[in-house]
Amino acid sequence: MWTLSGFADEIDPDPAAQCRVLNELGIRYLELRSAWDCNVLDLTDEQVADVKRVLAEHGIEVSSIGSPIGKINIEEDFDAHLLRMERAVELARELGAPFIRVFSFFLTQKQKPEDHRDEVIRRLSALADKAMAGDVILLHENEKDIFGDVPARVHDLVTAVDSPALRLTWDTANYVQCGVVPFPEAYELLRPFTDYIQIKDATLGTGEVVPAGEGDGRIRETIRALAADGFDGFFSMEPHLAARHHLGGFSGQDNFIRATKAFTAILDAEGIPYR
Repeated sequence: MWTLSGFADEIDPDPAAQCRVLNELGIRYLELRSAWDCNVLDLTDEQVADVKRVLAEHGIEVSSIGSPIGKINIEEDFDAHLLRMERAVELARELGAPFIRVFSFFLTQKQKPEDHRDEVIRRLSALADKAMAGDVILLHENEKDIFGDVPARVHDLVTAVDSPALRLTWDTANYVQCGVVPFPEAYELLRPFTDYIQIKDATLGTGEVVPAGEGDGRIRETIRALAADGFDGFFSMEPHLAARHHLGGFSGQDNFIRATKAFTAILDAEGIPYR
C-alpha cells in the first residue's frame, strides 16, 4: 500500500487551509516545509505546538521535515549550519516524522564538483551522524546546481557516506531539468538507496514543471518498476505549478488538486493501491 503525502505549503501558507485540502483529497500526511510563510526550521516552539494542534484536528501526520539543510554554498560556514541540523532533528522527533530532507550544497559555475567532493562527503557524514543520534533518517534530494544533482554524483555521495541514516528521495523533475532522463539508468543505479519519492514532472526542452505523466520524466515507467520492486513508502506531491518564492515552489489549491489527481490517475490505471 503506497502512502500519499505532499508539500502542503504549496496549497496555502496557513496549515489549517492546507489540511482542509488534504482532507478533501484523502491525503493523511504532509511534508512540513513551512507554515505561515515561515521556514520549518525557523518556527518557534509555540508555532510548532500550533502546527501539531492543527494537524491533530485534521488527522494529518508528518512524513518528513522538508528542511533546507545543505542549501548553502559549499564554501559557506558549516558549523552554524550544523546547528540548524540539530533543530531539524528536534522537530522531526517532536512531530513524529521519520525523515528529514537535505541537500548536498550549492556550487557556482566556477566551482568544479570534483574539487569539492571530499568536503561534501565530510559535511554529509556529519549531518548523518546527527540524524543517527536522533534516530531519524536523512533523505538527500537531487536538486539543480548542488553536488548531488546528477545520478553518478548522487550515487557517489550516498555510497561514500555509507550510513543507514542517509538515504535518497527521488525527484524526477529535478533530474529532467539537469538534462537527465531518469528512467531506467538513474533508477537502476539509485533504486537500492531510494526510500521516498517526490512527485513532479518536467519537460526536457524547456525545463517547465508539469503534472505527473505530462513531461519527460517517464513517471509511468518508474511507477511500474517501483511496484515490481515491492516499494512501500511515501509519495510526496510537490507540484511547483505556479510562482516560486523564498520558501520553495508554490501551486495554489487548484493546481495542487490537479497535480494530485494526475498522479493518482496513473496509479489507478496501473492498478496500484494507495492511501
